Amino acid sequence: MSVRQLLYLAPIAAVLLASSSVVNGQDGVAEELVVLTDLAGLGRDENSVTYFKASNAGAYERFGESIALSADGTTLAVGAIFEDSSATGVGGDQADFSAPNAGAVYIFTRTGSNWSQQAYIKASNTGASDRFGLSVALSHDGDTLAVGALGEDSAATGINGDQHDNSIDNAGAAYIFTRENRTWSQQAYIKASNTGRIEEGDQFGYDVVLNGNGDTLAVSAISEDSAATGVGGEQDDDSAAEIGAVYVYSRDGADWSQQAYLKPRSFSTEMLIGGILFGFAIGMDESGNTLAISGFNEETNRGSIYVFERAGSDWFEQARLVASNPEIGDGLGSAIAVSADGNTIAAGAFDEDSALVGIVPSDQGIDDQRTDDAIGAAYVFVRRGDTWSQQAFIKPTNTQVNQHFGWTLALSLDGDTLAVGAHFENGGSTGINGDQRDTSAQDAGAAYVYSRSGTTWTPRAYVKASNTFVRAEFGSSLALNDDGTVLAVGAPREADGAAGINGNQAADSAAESGAVYIY
Repeated sequence: MSVRQLLYLAPIAAVLLASSSVVNGQDGVAEELVVLTDLAGLGRDENSVTYFKASNAGAYERFGESIALSADGTTLAVGAIFEDSSATGVGGDQADFSAPNAGAVYIFTRTGSNWSQQAYIKASNTGASDRFGLSVALSHDGDTLAVGALGEDSAATGINGDQHDNSIDNAGAAYIFTRENRTWSQQAYIKASNTGRIEEGDQFGYDVVLNGNGDTLAVSAISEDSAATGVGGEQDDDSAAEIGAVYVYSRDGADWSQQAYLKPRSFSTEMLIGGILFGFAIGMDESGNTLAISGFNEETNRGSIYVFERAGSDWFEQARLVASNPEIGDGLGSAIAVSADGNTIAAGAFDEDSALVGIVPSDQGIDDQRTDDAIGAAYVFVRRGDTWSQQAFIKPTNTQVNQHFGWTLALSLDGDTLAVGAHFENGGSTGINGDQRDTSAQDAGAAYVYSRSGTTWTPRAYVKASNTFVRAEFGSSLALNDDGTVLAVGAPREADGAAGINGNQAADSAAESGAVYIY
């Protein structure tokens, strides 16, 4: 079980609300809430929500665990990590349930206002518990797809090695698929250059990210054990458990090769449980020359973000970013998003615990508002020249205990629209900008949208599922199109039994089958 899955089991406490002025009443309940400033929501009809289910929807498949959108918002990729078919490749038998938790990816496309499923994609070496689809990424045109499978077990190394070895549990793999004339095919099977030891895997494929044209791929392996530092260090050391590593690959024509092996230049060995988990989240700019990597568990889980730059084919560490209010256990780097120009980085800290609401001024007493309640936060960092600074500290507009705001993030290409997921939020409303005081749906989840004008951030929308379910974990995955007018949200524990697009949303008959919503 991955770190991410373990966190799903965290207990949920009572609801705590906080106001923008942090006026606390009895038991920490606030007396006012921030009012959202843009009731027009995402620039689309707020009643126009497209509802997606797997074409072979089944209980506990967790469709929506990961999602990706093309830049124009017309291609959607959805991962279902516990899908059970033993099919391989593209368009196989969806009704074969002989490979438990193998995982699958579904491709949907839009023509005009009409969505349809274009492809059902499986690994070329499908295996039980591979969790193919834990991470997905699309190029801007939607024609290149990267998929991570952290539970894949082959001992192969490099590109297109032996897929059927199965001698290292949870070694992990990444897969590249390409689309031509609406037809998908696998282009590459990618493994680490130092695939993990026999007794334990490195979970390569925990996160994947592509640059704009799909020719640069980064893959993280959060349990990789080398004590190497910097770029291109000794890969076979295996003396530093779960430090983590990130691997960069480049494509020339249809041929992939490894370009870099990245570790922090230096790192703190003060950790909470396990190692740094370097690569827990990764983000890349359009060119592929700026790569942001989470050091999620560094410094007793305060967390940090490492920024790497590429000049030609050479990589170097350019900066290390930390929160303005770091505290043990905050987990900065639970999610990362990078603007197209690489000059804006948004980072989540899902366990940050200040009792503040909305956009918090930099001079406000953040450290005086601690609650130890895993509310969560998002941070925005900007670069001028080679210098990074924190631009914003963002909190939910309806602060609640253990809502995990910042578990997921998405940025528009210009970096001016930010979506933040809080998969344990308890709101019972539906649609856009409903009643934030309604806390009747435990762990239903929510997404929040913020916009930037100049250097000023403002709340824009509070987004809920069109069929809010208890424990659906809406907001577990997020994606925005290029200009931030299309938002996709995953709810992997949604329980409706429908299949396909815009089916019956009220049938609570398939636990954790999962769903995705587009606004």
